Amino acid sequence: MGITLENVGIAVSDLEGAISFFTDLGLTVVGRDEVSGEWADTAVGLDGNHAKIAMLQTPDGHGHLELMEYLHPEAIETEPTQPNEIGMHRVGFSVDDIDEALAIAATHGCHPLRGVANYQDVYKLAYVRGPSGIIVMLAQDLSKG
Repeated sequence: MGITLENVGIAVSDLEGAISFFTDLGLTVVGRDEVSGEWADTAVGLDGNHAKIAMLQTPDGHGHLELMEYLHPEAIETEPTQPNEIGMHRVGFSVDDIDEALAIAATHGCHPLRGVANYQDVYKLAYVRGPSGIIVMLAQDLSKG
């Protein structure tokens, strides 16, 4: 059986704000839609499912992030997850310049949880609290220059 990762889907409270954050980091919007109907109810498992969605793609064309803002049923606000909680942990991106990526994130009010770490002089990385509390890992491969 072949298997390929299609995308990572994340529910957000402000679709436009989340799109702005991720496109500023370099992703591209490749599709937008508003979904509802019986097929959506069945696929997602929510009666009356109605959401605005956007599909974003990384510059290399391999990574896809689907963002969704639920219109119905009403989105449920929760406390932002912590790195050690069971469930959706984070979405991670390789970046060419972590300082530039962190500067972009800061323009959206998003800052590292603790700082920038150096992992064995191989990676510089930081976890950032992104839009809707999403934990976003930014990692720069130090062997690439």
